[in-house]
Amino acid sequence: MEEKKLKVGQYALKFGLIAGGISLLFSLMLFFQGMHYEQSTVATVVGIAIVFGVIAFGINQFKKDNEGFLKLGQALKLGTGIALVGAIIGLIYYALLSNDIIEPGFMEKATAIAKEKTFAENPQLTQEQWDQGMEMQNKFKFLAYPFILIFNIIIGLVAGLIFGLIMKKDKPGY
Repeated sequence: MEEKKLKVGQYALKFGLIAGGISLLFSLMLFFQGMHYEQSTVATVVGIAIVFGVIAFGINQFKKDNEGFLKLGQALKLGTGIALVGAIIGLIYYALLSNDIIEPGFMEKATAIAKEKTFAENPQLTQEQWDQGMEMQNKFKFLAYPFILIFNIIIGLVAGLIFGLIMKKDKPGY
Protein backbone atom coordinates (compact mmCIF):
# COMPACT_ATOMS: atom_id res chain seq x y z
CA MET A 1 0.00 0.00 0.00
CA GLU A 2 2.82 2.38 0.86
CA GLU A 3 4.47 1.79 -2.54
CA LYS A 4 1.35 3.06 -4.35
CA LYS A 5 1.47 6.36 -2.47
CA LEU A 6 5.12 6.79 -3.36
CA LYS A 7 4.35 5.95 -6.97
CA VAL A 8 1.50 8.47 -7.10
CA GLY A 9 3.82 11.11 -5.65
CA GLN A 10 6.51 10.34 -8.21
CA TYR A 11 4.03 10.69 -11.08
CA ALA A 12 2.59 13.89 -9.59
CA LEU A 13 6.08 15.37 -9.37
CA LYS A 14 7.10 14.27 -12.87
CA PHE A 15 3.96 15.48 -14.59
CA GLY A 16 3.75 18.56 -12.35
CA LEU A 17 7.19 19.56 -13.58
CA ILE A 18 6.01 18.97 -17.15
CA ALA A 19 2.87 21.08 -16.57
CA GLY A 20 4.92 23.82 -14.94
CA GLY A 21 7.46 23.74 -17.77
CA ILE A 22 4.83 23.97 -20.51
CA SER A 23 3.01 26.75 -18.63
CA LEU A 24 6.31 28.57 -18.16
CA LEU A 25 7.03 28.33 -21.89
CA PHE A 26 3.55 29.71 -22.62
CA SER A 27 4.12 32.57 -20.16
CA LEU A 28 7.50 33.33 -21.72
CA MET A 29 5.89 33.32 -25.16
CA LEU A 30 3.39 35.92 -23.93
CA PHE A 31 6.24 37.88 -22.32
CA PHE A 32 8.39 37.99 -25.47
CA GLN A 33 5.38 39.06 -27.55
CA GLY A 34 4.56 41.81 -25.06
CA MET A 35 1.20 40.21 -24.27
CA HIS A 36 1.91 39.48 -20.60
CA TYR A 37 0.17 42.68 -19.52
CA GLU A 38 -3.11 41.61 -21.07
CA GLN A 39 -5.31 39.53 -18.85
CA SER A 40 -7.16 37.92 -21.72
CA THR A 41 -9.69 35.17 -21.35
CA VAL A 42 -7.98 33.22 -24.12
CA ALA A 43 -4.65 33.14 -22.24
CA THR A 44 -6.42 31.99 -19.08
CA VAL A 45 -8.29 29.24 -20.93
CA VAL A 46 -5.07 28.08 -22.63
CA GLY A 47 -3.33 27.97 -19.24
CA ILE A 48 -6.11 25.87 -17.72
CA ALA A 49 -6.16 23.63 -20.81
CA ILE A 50 -2.43 22.99 -20.41
CA VAL A 51 -2.95 21.86 -16.82
CA PHE A 52 -5.97 19.69 -17.75
CA GLY A 53 -4.07 18.11 -20.65
CA VAL A 54 -1.01 17.24 -18.60
CA ILE A 55 -3.19 15.86 -15.80
CA ALA A 56 -5.01 13.66 -18.32
CA PHE A 57 -1.70 12.38 -19.70
CA GLY A 58 -0.32 11.84 -16.20
CA ILE A 59 -3.33 9.87 -15.01
CA ASN A 60 -3.37 7.83 -18.21
CA GLN A 61 0.35 7.04 -17.89
CA PHE A 62 -0.09 6.05 -14.25
CA LYS A 63 -2.94 3.73 -15.22
CA LYS A 64 -0.86 2.13 -17.98
CA ASP A 65 2.07 1.59 -15.64
CA ASN A 66 -0.26 0.22 -12.96
CA GLU A 67 -1.33 -2.76 -15.10
CA GLY A 68 -4.36 -0.86 -16.42
CA PHE A 69 -5.86 -0.21 -13.00
CA LEU A 70 -6.74 3.15 -11.47
CA LYS A 71 -8.67 4.09 -8.36
CA LEU A 72 -10.55 7.36 -8.20
CA GLY A 73 -8.53 8.38 -5.13
CA GLN A 74 -5.30 7.90 -7.06
CA ALA A 75 -6.59 10.09 -9.89
CA LEU A 76 -7.61 12.81 -7.41
CA LYS A 77 -4.16 12.72 -5.79
CA LEU A 78 -2.46 12.83 -9.18
CA GLY A 79 -4.58 15.74 -10.39
CA THR A 80 -4.02 17.72 -7.22
CA GLY A 81 -0.29 16.95 -7.06
CA ILE A 82 0.34 17.77 -10.71
CA ALA A 83 -1.54 21.06 -10.42
CA LEU A 84 0.24 21.97 -7.18
CA VAL A 85 3.74 21.36 -8.56
CA GLY A 86 2.86 23.26 -11.75
CA ALA A 87 1.46 26.14 -9.70
CA ILE A 88 4.63 26.40 -7.62
CA ILE A 89 6.68 26.76 -10.81
CA GLY A 90 4.23 29.40 -12.05
CA LEU A 91 4.43 31.28 -8.76
CA ILE A 92 8.21 31.38 -8.95
CA TYR A 93 7.93 32.94 -12.42
CA TYR A 94 5.27 35.39 -11.19
CA ALA A 95 7.41 36.37 -8.19
CA LEU A 96 10.42 37.00 -10.44
CA LEU A 97 8.28 39.06 -12.81
CA SER A 98 6.38 41.09 -10.22
CA ASN A 99 9.49 41.84 -8.16
CA ASP A 100 11.26 43.51 -11.10
CA ILE A 101 13.79 40.71 -11.63
CA ILE A 102 12.66 39.59 -15.09
CA GLU A 103 11.32 42.97 -16.18
CA PRO A 104 12.16 46.07 -14.17
CA GLY A 105 9.11 48.31 -13.83
CA PHE A 106 6.62 45.53 -14.60
CA MET A 107 4.23 46.34 -11.75
CA GLU A 108 4.25 50.07 -12.48
CA LYS A 109 3.47 49.48 -16.15
CA ALA A 110 0.81 46.89 -15.34
CA THR A 111 -0.78 49.33 -12.87
CA ALA A 112 -0.74 52.13 -15.47
CA ILE A 113 -2.42 49.88 -18.04
CA ALA A 114 -5.03 48.76 -15.48
CA LYS A 115 -5.68 52.37 -14.49
CA GLU A 116 -6.22 53.46 -18.07
CA LYS A 117 -8.57 50.55 -18.72
CA THR A 118 -10.47 51.08 -15.46
CA PHE A 119 -11.04 54.79 -16.08
CA ALA A 120 -12.15 54.08 -19.66
CA GLU A 121 -14.69 51.52 -18.44
CA ASN A 122 -15.81 53.63 -15.44
CA PRO A 123 -15.77 57.32 -16.37
CA GLN A 124 -17.49 58.26 -13.08
CA LEU A 125 -14.51 56.93 -11.09
CA THR A 126 -12.46 59.62 -9.36
CA GLN A 127 -8.73 59.68 -8.76
CA GLU A 128 -9.39 59.52 -5.03
CA GLN A 129 -11.43 56.32 -5.45
CA TRP A 130 -8.66 54.84 -7.58
CA ASP A 131 -6.05 55.72 -4.96
CA GLN A 132 -8.17 54.15 -2.20
CA GLY A 133 -8.57 50.99 -4.26
CA MET A 134 -4.84 50.78 -4.92
CA GLU A 135 -4.08 51.33 -1.25
CA MET A 136 -6.43 48.47 -0.34
CA GLN A 137 -4.95 46.28 -3.06
CA ASN A 138 -1.41 46.89 -1.80
CA LYS A 139 -2.47 45.87 1.72
CA PHE A 140 -3.68 42.49 0.45
CA LYS A 141 -1.14 41.92 -2.34
CA PHE A 142 0.41 39.01 -0.43
CA LEU A 143 -2.86 37.06 -0.78
CA ALA A 144 -2.24 36.57 -4.51
CA TYR A 145 0.17 33.68 -3.86
CA PRO A 146 -2.11 31.49 -1.71
CA PHE A 147 -5.08 32.34 -3.94
CA ILE A 148 -3.19 31.13 -7.03
CA LEU A 149 -2.19 27.92 -5.22
CA ILE A 150 -5.76 27.26 -4.03
CA PHE A 151 -7.18 28.00 -7.49
CA ASN A 152 -4.73 25.56 -9.10
CA ILE A 153 -5.44 22.87 -6.50
CA ILE A 154 -9.16 23.18 -7.23
CA ILE A 155 -8.45 22.89 -10.97
CA GLY A 156 -6.35 19.78 -10.23
CA LEU A 157 -9.12 18.26 -8.10
CA VAL A 158 -11.72 18.87 -10.81
CA ALA A 159 -9.47 17.48 -13.53
CA GLY A 160 -8.54 14.49 -11.36
CA LEU A 161 -12.20 13.82 -10.68
CA ILE A 162 -13.22 14.07 -14.33
CA PHE A 163 -10.38 11.94 -15.68
CA GLY A 164 -10.55 9.57 -12.71
CA LEU A 165 -14.23 8.88 -13.35
CA ILE A 166 -13.52 8.35 -17.04
CA MET A 167 -10.45 6.11 -16.61
CA LYS A 168 -11.29 4.38 -13.30
CA LYS A 169 -10.76 0.65 -13.26
CA ASP A 170 -10.51 -1.24 -9.97
CA LYS A 171 -8.58 -4.48 -9.58
CA PRO A 172 -10.83 -7.53 -9.32
CA GLY A 173 -11.50 -8.41 -5.71
CA TYR A 174 -10.93 -4.88 -4.36
